[in-house]
Amino acid sequence: MKFEDIKKLHQKKFREELGHFIVEGEHLVQELEKAAQRDARLRASEVYVTHEYAGHSGKLPVQVINARYMAQITETRSPQGIAAVVPLLQPAGPRADERAVYLHEIQDPGNLGTILRTLAWFGGFRCLLSHDSVDVHNGKVVRASMGAIFHVPVEHDVPLESLRGRFVNVACLDLKGAPVASAAFRDFDCYVFGNEARGLPREPVAAIGARSFTIAGSGAIESLNVASAVNICVYEINRA
Repeated sequence: MKFEDIKKLHQKKFREELGHFIVEGEHLVQELEKAAQRDARLRASEVYVTHEYAGHSGKLPVQVINARYMAQITETRSPQGIAAVVPLLQPAGPRADERAVYLHEIQDPGNLGTILRTLAWFGGFRCLLSHDSVDVHNGKVVRASMGAIFHVPVEHDVPLESLRGRFVNVACLDLKGAPVASAAFRDFDCYVFGNEARGLPREPVAAIGARSFTIAGSGAIESLNVASAVNICVYEINRA
């Protein structure tokens, strides 16, 4: 890819147009290389390094560039000196034993990255994003995911109403629901979480037949951070 095009990949419209995104930092490049061993499509990625990383060895093509160019293709203030341009891939199809986490209009890239990291840790989850959610290939999301982006299938622009025809059992969080600590909470195919500020729209959620659950708290504050809520719920789902 031309260097001028790589610089454009910080913007969503160019990521979609050019079909690539950027990962930066040694850890993320290592996760990419591990993922490329499983998925041949990722072997079309290209790694860019400064002279400090010129000895980097891996199975992906490597190009050495100067520090000025590296600063132009990365977003962090003090880039490590290693980055990669990665093709956008369609997620693998759902597996029979897979559960889904649906995020409705999630906006904060740190939240999404943290959620992906949690889903990757426990395994067996697919992430569904509604329209108007933050782009999963946003640089802040990618960095916050710590490589989980390569391990969790993510679907974009999934309508909330489509869940009714796709999943038999759907759960959501509500202050008046049953406790997530109950065994019944583990019996669902899809778990729905809402926007950081607005939560979930009541009528559309009721229309998909979602059963309500709640995370018990002291009541001292109004709500949990959405990433924290997902973390707790995914733990409960996997608790023996």
